[in-house]
Amino acid sequence: MASEDFLQTTIVVPSHPPSLADKVALRRLGRERRQAFVESLSTEEQARHGEALADVLDPYLTVSRITGGYYPMPSEISPLPALAKAASTGAITAFPAFADHQSPFRFLAGEPIETGPWAVLQPALDAPHVFPDLVLVPLVAVDRHGTRLGQGKGHYDQVLSGLRQHGALLIGVGWAVQMLDSSIPIDPWDVPLDGFASPDGLEMFR
Repeated sequence: MASEDFLQTTIVVPSHPPSLADKVALRRLGRERRQAFVESLSTEEQARHGEALADVLDPYLTVSRITGGYYPMPSEISPLPALAKAASTGAITAFPAFADHQSPFRFLAGEPIETGPWAVLQPALDAPHVFPDLVLVPLVAVDRHGTRLGQGKGHYDQVLSGLRQHGALLIGVGWAVQMLDSSIPIDPWDVPLDGFASPDGLEMFR
């Protein structure tokens, strides 16, 4: 099912949308839209969407030397096919790794083989620390200015600025239904994304 058809037939938009000042409400809306869309897909369709996402990102994957991604949680689109495509062209692939619940994550090269403190697979903590030139950023929602809503724990807020200072291109990835027409309020610590990629296409903001 195409995402635009899903929006027309499945999503019920509230008659009074949440206040744009209310990130909590916008995050809840983003999660509801994401979960409902994923539940409309079969396992095979989800896999095809992951492959389509890799195709959309191909122009950036083929020139990346170090590509950072993430191990998907339930309802998140999988960037693993995109990371596999990057690796096939010689890129190093890396994943966020947490040493504990208090420390910011670092991108470590290698496969996600251990369960981290947040119960998400990550590379072994003795794997090389790297600075990706391309980062595929998970999100709950994004607006057309590149403002991102994450899970609300601030993990990416702590590291995106430093990654950009190292020259990383920050591309959010998700399902097309996660793009909001409303503007997300910007906080001082927010780092805008350079683009947003879904199986339906890529939109660059800057």
